Amino acid sequence: MTENTQTPSSPNSELPTAYAPAEVEGELYERWVERGYFTADAASEKPAYTIVIPPPNVTGSLHLGHAFQHTLMDALTRRKRMQGFESLWLPGMDHAGIATQNKVEQQLAEEGKSRHDLGREEFVERVWQWKEEYGGKILGQMRRLGDGVDWSRERFTMDEGLSRAVQTIFKKLYDDELIYRAERIINWCPRCLTAISDIEVEYQEDAGELVSIRYGEGEESLVVATTRAETMLGDTAVAVHPDDERYKHLVGKRIKLPLTDRTIPVVADTHVDPEFGTGAVKVTPAHDPNDFAIGQRHDLPSMTIMDEHGVITVHGPFLGLDRFEARSAVVGALREQGRIVAEKRPYMHSVGHCSRCKTTVEPRLSMQWWVNVKPLAQAAGDAVRDGRVAIHPADMSKRYFDWVDNMNDWCISRQLWWGHRIPIWYGPDGEIVCVGPDEQPPTGEGWHQDTDVLDTWFSSGLWPFSTLGWPEKTPDLAKFYSTDVLLTGHDIIFFWVARMMMFGLYAMDGEVPFKTIALTGLVRDERGKKMSKSFGNVVDPLDWMDKYGSDAVRFTLAKGANPGTDVPIGEDWVQASRNFANKIWNATRFALMNGATIEGELPPVEQLSATDRWILSRLNKTVAQVDAYYEDFQFAKLSEALYHFAWDEVFDWYVELSKTTFFAGGEGAKASGRVLGEVLDVLMRLLHPVVPFVTETLWTTLTGRESIVVAEWPKAVSVPGADALGGFRDEAAEAEIENLQAVVTEVRRFRAEQGLQPGQKVPARLDLSGTPLAAHEAAIRQLLRLQPEGEGFSATATLPVAGATVALDLSGTIDVAAERKRLTKDLGAAEKEKAQAEAKLGNEAFLAKAPDNVVDKIKGRLAKAEADIARIQAQLDALPAA
Repeated sequence: MTENTQTPSSPNSELPTAYAPAEVEGELYERWVERGYFTADAASEKPAYTIVIPPPNVTGSLHLGHAFQHTLMDALTRRKRMQGFESLWLPGMDHAGIATQNKVEQQLAEEGKSRHDLGREEFVERVWQWKEEYGGKILGQMRRLGDGVDWSRERFTMDEGLSRAVQTIFKKLYDDELIYRAERIINWCPRCLTAISDIEVEYQEDAGELVSIRYGEGEESLVVATTRAETMLGDTAVAVHPDDERYKHLVGKRIKLPLTDRTIPVVADTHVDPEFGTGAVKVTPAHDPNDFAIGQRHDLPSMTIMDEHGVITVHGPFLGLDRFEARSAVVGALREQGRIVAEKRPYMHSVGHCSRCKTTVEPRLSMQWWVNVKPLAQAAGDAVRDGRVAIHPADMSKRYFDWVDNMNDWCISRQLWWGHRIPIWYGPDGEIVCVGPDEQPPTGEGWHQDTDVLDTWFSSGLWPFSTLGWPEKTPDLAKFYSTDVLLTGHDIIFFWVARMMMFGLYAMDGEVPFKTIALTGLVRDERGKKMSKSFGNVVDPLDWMDKYGSDAVRFTLAKGANPGTDVPIGEDWVQASRNFANKIWNATRFALMNGATIEGELPPVEQLSATDRWILSRLNKTVAQVDAYYEDFQFAKLSEALYHFAWDEVFDWYVELSKTTFFAGGEGAKASGRVLGEVLDVLMRLLHPVVPFVTETLWTTLTGRESIVVAEWPKAVSVPGADALGGFRDEAAEAEIENLQAVVTEVRRFRAEQGLQPGQKVPARLDLSGTPLAAHEAAIRQLLRLQPEGEGFSATATLPVAGATVALDLSGTIDVAAERKRLTKDLGAAEKEKAQAEAKLGNEAFLAKAPDNVVDKIKGRLAKAEADIARIQAQLDALPAA
């Protein structure tokens, strides 16, 4: 028997007739929290197991992606807690700089104000007020889902401790010359008026225009093509490939830039693809990252031609125009001068948009703060290469290395007011001072702090250790760092995972932030389509929780969780999971009403029926299987294994087979009641991490113990008198019940094919002599609705299966002539299919040309046709003579 250290009270055999999730889930969750089940103890001698939650935005609400990942993280930490680990799942939220500032600015706009009317200090105070009033909605929704997080350790990226961590690491990086200030090309949002990170840029296919423009005159001219004609006002060169014979005579010369009084050089650069377009590229170093790199290599000037709002600042006819207005105006002016060689509209091309406000992003030259990532990225790559950190699934490692091995320096400054303000002070004579958390900033006339704040990803990159108290040497940091698993979507492996690796290794002296990176896919709709408001397929998981219960949503998500692959989900699947919860409820209720118990030891092996021994053997195999799947993050497989064992083997077979034993009463019924109690006890504990609410209710009713949350994780069951290392196994009993299942399944199939109703009773003779199935005749007859043979019994069909023979008298139950006609027609179709498949497989010319998968498909058709012929012929032979 598996160990369980909780002291039982009297179990309760009463359960309501139906499971109502809404009536129990909220109350159960609050009870778990109040009893401190999720609160980890840093002073515990138990081994630690730690997961820090990927912090959702303070502006956010629970979506299916959150529900998906939270279900998996909750399952991992619940199981480890049950295994005896000091399990910490640490919650918190991200301050979400741009999103939160936008929320408050929208609120101010409704009042007819802007943040500038308030000033920085008052505006930041207003954001804090908004956060307290409206932020954190997702935290309450996490409770609905059943997240077993340690609420006593909830963190926020702008709280005092994490702010201290941000200032500490900035100072350390600055002192180590890993943070610097430079003018570079960045992603700029003219609406949010800030630089944004790569992850905050969403690319979509837009209908634009491709305009080909002639620069220069006569033989000293060339044609360039652009989708952003207005940027030509800032061109400072044209680039061609050094090996392109068409333009070698122009390299080093200067040509006239249309619409201006300037000439620009033609430079040779290997970045240019001579096969693409005309092989000549306009170079605008201040408004394109590739052009900026060309400009750096050739010492070209950079001309900024528009302000932070995207308005043209170049003197002339286009001054003051919005960038899109200027685009049309510039093309019109070029057309008047005869400079347009070709125009293509619409021209579909990928355009970056701000993920927050959907404004088209403008590449822009700007003075910003940067992190020199090269040594940090090298360390992050090495930690995976040398095995200190495992990426799961392993084939995702390549994507990780592609990023960290080719990472560009990271722009960390944002032109916002909400966030961690950059701890840099500028003096009146050009002095620059970086101030640490325990240092006083310089004072006096002319000193002022940098107005920018840090990228939100900068503070969230510290999450695995700042949340545990770093830079202080806290008991939490000593106990729970390194964390064990980072479970997150593969879509942010570059932007968040890599940055946590870099900062964790740097701040913690080479100690990794997590031992395993478990990457999930993205949740999609049932057709595999990305969920989007524009597609109208976004689902609020709370609606499904209200309708079907949180367990149903969790189980559906877990069943789809194959490592690294996307997860399709539809409401029908959630309804099926609700049906599974109902099945567990109803079967457990039946079991309790019929004496299922965990009281006392399991009966000795010699007192157990073959059915009892079979289910205990299958139970132990399921325990081992589920453990193996957990270690490999195979949530879909472990969920499927539990579903199959619970529904098919326990409820559909063991419970049904045991009904005759229960109804007969006596010692056999007592033994089966004890076995069924053991199976349900273990099954509930196996299911609990994924479906916590229904299992809590059923397990505490069955066992009378305090809570399944703090129950022991199941080990293999031992049976008195059975000498088995690693738990009880009985291959003979498994084979015996497999044969019984084969008999029942085959007869059910035959009955269905004959058009018999499931409840229709049929006289039958069972020849089970010489097989272990003889002991199961009563159960077989009950399952198959078979009556004893009476006077006048005449076998009209005989089914040999698994060493047994079942003879059925179908007289008067079917129209033999009609059935023979139907089967003969089906036989003809199967024989025709077989002939066609054989003809193709016998055609050497076809086999020489056909792909392997096509040939395999035809072989499969042949095998199926042959099986159909054998089956139909057997049915015809079983029919009585006309």
